[in-house]
Amino acid sequence: MFNNLDITVEGAVGQLWLNRPDKLNPLSSETLQELAGAAQWFNQQTDVRAVIIGGRGRCFSAGADLSTFAGTDERDLRDSADLGRLMADAVEAINAITIARLQGWCVGGGVVLAAACDLRVAADDCQFSIPEIALGIPLAWGGIPRLVREIGPALAKELVITCRPFSAKEAMNAGFLNRLAPADDIDAAIHSLVAAVIDKPRLPVWATKRHVDAVTRQMVGLDRSWNDADSLVSATQDSECRAARDAYIASKQGGSGS
Repeated sequence: MFNNLDITVEGAVGQLWLNRPDKLNPLSSETLQELAGAAQWFNQQTDVRAVIIGGRGRCFSAGADLSTFAGTDERDLRDSADLGRLMADAVEAINAITIARLQGWCVGGGVVLAAACDLRVAADDCQFSIPEIALGIPLAWGGIPRLVREIGPALAKELVITCRPFSAKEAMNAGFLNRLAPADDIDAAIHSLVAAVIDKPRLPVWATKRHVDAVTRQMVGLDRSWNDADSLVSATQDSECRAARDAYIASKQGGSGS
């Protein structure tokens, strides 16, 4: 069904894997569309109560693959820039409880994908980074309201504006993570959490998820993220932003970056 994802279902538990480990699971335009389609597919699997979302290989996701976002005209470019928001909204709308399995690096759009999940479990050596502004683009895809919802406005501003990496321990202390586990024990920690979820009656679990989502959606203004794509398109055409992006890419190629 999918070129970039690996999906399995066993009883009440589904697993969705980003499956391009050789490229560190980038979020290309095709992958974003597949994630949205997979979310809709899971909503048709009425027996599934929990969905684990992870990345194959040594990292969760290296973030957006900017090279795949293009269009022949301004409308095509905007539609391409909006795919991440549609993906995150679709993942958040999965009826089952979604649990992000995070290891290695979780970067940029990967952080947004994780934030769109209900619960998050990370290996203790996981590292996070939101480098969008260093790349000359705003954090889009509804990432700002989701980060504000999970970690608060002050820390969200700092992490997004400074682009500094942060550890799994800091993410745990900030409230972004539900569980922190040694790398070798992450699957045991996740399956323990999954077992606790699927052991409960379906209706009140679903109602609680929807109730919390409805309350926080009003608090952080998630519905206003429809114009994130416009800011993203504008940044790609701004000369200062292009210079920042070129400098950032050059620094990474030169080995001065992480």
